[in-house]
Formats: sequence, C-alpha cells, structure tokens
Amino acid sequence: MDNESKQFLERLLTTPSPSGAEYDLQKKWIDYTRVFADTIETDTAGNVIACVNPDSSFKVMLAGHCDEIAFVVNYIDDDGFVYITKAGGINHKIALGMRVKILGKKGPVLGVFGVPAEHHGGAKDDIKIHEVYIDCGATSKDEILENISVGDYVIYDCDYDYMLNNRLVARGLDNRTGAFIVAEVLKNVAKANPKVGVYAVSTVNEETNMGGAYFASNSIQPTLGIACDVTFATDHPNVDQKEHGDVKLGGGPVLSKGAPINDLINDLLEKSASDTNIPVQYELTPRSTGTDADKIRLSGKGVPVALVSLPLRYMHSPVEEVSLDDIDKEIELLTKFILDLTGEENLKPVTV
Repeated sequence: MDNESKQFLERLLTTPSPSGAEYDLQKKWIDYTRVFADTIETDTAGNVIACVNPDSSFKVMLAGHCDEIAFVVNYIDDDGFVYITKAGGINHKIALGMRVKILGKKGPVLGVFGVPAEHHGGAKDDIKIHEVYIDCGATSKDEILENISVGDYVIYDCDYDYMLNNRLVARGLDNRTGAFIVAEVLKNVAKANPKVGVYAVSTVNEETNMGGAYFASNSIQPTLGIACDVTFATDHPNVDQKEHGDVKLGGGPVLSKGAPINDLINDLLEKSASDTNIPVQYELTPRSTGTDADKIRLSGKGVPVALVSLPLRYMHSPVEEVSLDDIDKEIELLTKFILDLTGEENLKPVTV
C-alpha cells in the first residue's frame, strides 16, 4: 500500500460515519475517486457510485459499506445524564468506562460511559442498554440541550493505530476498509482499460437496514455484484474453530460458499487468485451472507453475487483488528479478476 492510499484509509477511519449519517465520509470518498473515475453519482439514500467504462453493457458492481455501528441519544434526564439506544449491532456491555463523542449540533461533545466502582459492587453482568448512561460533565438537562439533542449519534473516542506484523487497529474497520478497497480497485482498473464497466459503490446503512446496496443495485442493474465486507477471524483465544471455521489474519481474502453465492463467480475469483499466487480462505453462508450481497442479489430481476471478505478480529468493538497485507491481497485479487473479464462470461449455473 503506497503512502497516498494509506493516507486515504486514515482519512476514512478518522471521519465519523454512523449508520444513517455517513455524509462527511462520503464527501471524502468522492474527492478521492473523482480523480480517476469516469463518472460519479449520488442518490437519495446517500450512496456514492463511481464508475469506469460506463458505456459497457457488462457491469461489475463492487459494494463496500461505509457506515459504522454507533449509539444514539434516546433520553436526557434532569441532571444532564444521557441515555442511549443502538444503531447497529454495537455491544453496550463493553462500553462501560469508555470515552465517547456525541456528535452534537454545535460539534462533538466529549462524554464517558459511567461505570460503578468495584467498591460499590461494580457493573451488573446482565446490564441492559437502558441502564447505561453517558456523563458529559453537565449539571442539568438544559445545559446538555444547548449542545446535543435526542437522535444525535455517539461514537467511541478512539483513534486508529498500527501494531506488530503490519496490523491495523481501529473502530469501524467494519466496514470502512470495504469502502477503501472498492475505491482502490477502481483506481487500479482505471489505469488498465477494462473490457467491462466497473462500478465501485460506497454504500450506506448496511449496519441497520442494508437499504443502500439495494437502491444502488437497482439503479446500476449490474451483470454481477461483489460485496466487499469483513468476516470473523477465528485465530485468537476462546473461539471454537470446529464451530466457526478456520480464518486467519494474514491468511488472505475470504471467499464465501453457500446458496446465495454464484459458484461461477467464485470459480473466476479462484482462478485469478491462483494466477497471482494469492492465498484465499473460505467461510460458509448457507442461507444468507448478512452483508450487502443479500440485497444486491435480490434487486432487479436477480443479480449473481459473490462475497469477498477481509478477516477481522474483535468485530463490533472499539479495537477491531485487520492485516494490511490482507487488504493489499484483496485489492490485487479483485483487480486481477476484473481485468480478466472479457464481458462475454455466462454466469447462469444451468444452461439449455
């Protein structure tokens, strides 16, 4: 990964993008992709669609959702303590004692999730979402209401950092890494005159309703779609690989297998991986993928899809961890896959 690309990734990671309010990040994604995209469009859902070779009738849609999980202000008591609900699958139990930013109307407001001292019994093991609260240092409800209101988003106040062995840790790697990857793939194929149309989409709302991918796919009407998301790395303590599979950080991108996935696309991905000596791993999605691929597949008259995922540890926590080597391998794989396409591929599993 060159310095320009790394700086773009870091800009994404330092920009709040709670599900339903991804606007600031999308502006940065537009600024980056406009340099090499032939066309850029937005829609009323908040998606950004950048395209190379828009005149081709064979269309490849790459979807990476840019939204992150968050909390949302739900109630403010008379003493100025803030209570929250969830936007996406965020875990309130690990929030206790964490610093947060409330994205208020006048700018971010610093707060902390209050936690009872161990001397007073500590936190309950079964604490409920409505029992946790944020302390912003306010002394009254009126003081808080000068800065924030019900419906404001709350994100963890933590930055990205680099670890041993080319690892990256941050909140919201799920899935701002996906939005980064699809942009980088588009940048690569833009230099090589692809035979097919390539649509990189920074999708919204995946963590809450997946509407972004559905609306974008209905607009593009792709020949095939690939969701670029994250998946569970299982190479750390307290994970049963017999139950959850064997996926390692640094082991390469992960291909999904199961009923939603088009096997012919997977065959092409595997050939591209073999040709470039890129290792791939596998996960099973027998019923649904739980990603944008599900909505893309069900759009229009039906779209053949694949899911290419980045291994990630500690999903939906403030300390998500990925390998930069895996990111580079996924970008290389998808670039090779697209440039290998002739535009004549038949993706019907059964023909007559």
